[in-house]
Amino acid sequence: MITAVVVEGRSQAEVARAYGVSKGWVSKLVARYRAEGATAFEPRSRRPHTSPAAIDASTVELIIRIRKELSEQGLDAGPETIAWHLQHHHQRKVSRATISRYLTRHGLITPAPKKRPRSSYIRFQAELPNETWQADFTHYRLTDGTDTEILTWLDDHSRYALHVTAWPRITGPIVRDTFRQAVRTHGVPASTLTDNGMVFTTRLAGGKGGRNALENELRRLHIRQKNSTPNHPTTCGKVERFQQTMKKWLHAQPHQPTTIADLQALIDRFTAAYNHQRPHRSLPRRATPATVYNALPKALPAGSRQADTHTRVRHDRIDDSGVVTLRTGGRLHHIGIGRTHARTHVIMLIDDLHVRVITATTGELLRELTIDPTRDYQPQTRNPPTP
Repeated sequence: MITAVVVEGRSQAEVARAYGVSKGWVSKLVARYRAEGATAFEPRSRRPHTSPAAIDASTVELIIRIRKELSEQGLDAGPETIAWHLQHHHQRKVSRATISRYLTRHGLITPAPKKRPRSSYIRFQAELPNETWQADFTHYRLTDGTDTEILTWLDDHSRYALHVTAWPRITGPIVRDTFRQAVRTHGVPASTLTDNGMVFTTRLAGGKGGRNALENELRRLHIRQKNSTPNHPTTCGKVERFQQTMKKWLHAQPHQPTTIADLQALIDRFTAAYNHQRPHRSLPRRATPATVYNALPKALPAGSRQADTHTRVRHDRIDDSGVVTLRTGGRLHHIGIGRTHARTHVIMLIDDLHVRVITATTGELLRELTIDPTRDYQPQTRNPPTP
């Protein structure tokens, strides 16, 4: 179009008709050529000069700082974790995609297009706390080169770290004793899930030696023992992932342990932060493991379950009017919670007509009531005035 006007001498209107464009566009191209010369033929970015919806520079700086601080502490520093810290600690809501884009732009993320997408994995999770406990141990080296082993008991439903201890070497009696300590603190689980290590099971030992210490303990308490298929470590992926996160945090500490007591002190620090402070991206609304573990009733072994009283658990969200609905006996009831909790995600623990409504993120009890079957709307109870 430029050469048609400048070289051939054709009018801009004629060129615009010939190429099916506006006269203004032809005029703009010719003016650009006369001002810039041959560079006018180079392709140009279509990026807008201004982006009103872009985040401000202070937020970008905050994203980079949070990423650096979390990485230095040995904690997960992905876009989802950064988004949680921005929302809960700095009252700024930024999407995961936006954070990922700025991290990539600053060279803090290396794109991996061939990485297997998370959606391709088959996920499974226990429905209640104490329904399944996973266990495994890993190695950690002290500053003097001494090799130690760390044993972990983890709740499958909530990822709650039940019991984490360091030992010179893990043995069958140690596994049994740590399991007993976890039971005394958290109750008896319905089942356990481990790999096929000899400290956990002897089922692949060819029948030699009989049951080990843990198997005898599980049989005595009527607990179902589950073991992963050989060469399939992803079956115990939750405890494996916990150990990976823990060891990354341990390696990032400035003062490395010189004794098992020092290592245990670091493990206790990490476990407390992991259970009660650190958001878990695999849990609903990125709640902490302690919140999820304490929010629901605990499962019991098959030999000690009580009679069924029609209990159920519902995940819901309070509507804009501060009401959540529940169907009982074929009739829909509206439970008043309050407009201040509108759009809050909640968990409803239902035992026949007795209902407890708690916040899904923090576990805060919002309301506890007994449904009146004769009323559609269950109003909030008002405290009588103080005399």
